[in-house]
Amino acid sequence: MKDKIKILVLCTGNSCRSQMAEGFLKSFDNNLYVVSAGTNPSDKVHPKAVEVMKEKGIDISSGKPKNVNDFINESFDYVITVCDGAKEVCPVFAGDVKHRLHIGFDDPAEAKGSEEFILSEFRRIRDEIERDFKKFYETNIKK
Repeated sequence: MKDKIKILVLCTGNSCRSQMAEGFLKSFDNNLYVVSAGTNPSDKVHPKAVEVMKEKGIDISSGKPKNVNDFINESFDYVITVCDGAKEVCPVFAGDVKHRLHIGFDDPAEAKGSEEFILSEFRRIRDEIERDFKKFYETNIKK
């Protein structure tokens, strides 16, 4: 059996975007080793991220935000940053990496307005993450 492809999804808080991306990647292929982390991890996964992922049949409720330093001694095939870039400084992973990619998304946790609007922003970002990570998976992993 070939070695599992190892992927680290990286952002700042590790409460929304990176958690959703991790959930989607695991749902595409259970032979992948996927973890997500942040440079300044939040206390918990954002409840609205859990809610909108559940709508897709993916349970991320047991996820815990992790610090990127927890993985510094591991090597990865891919490290993918998911920060927006315009509003945030994307973190850099200093460990052993074969491929570094940036697939940026707005931060749904920054959405302001009615509950309906905020939830719609979480769904929009979730759907963008699903689309872009499916493309990444089909282009780089699935052979």
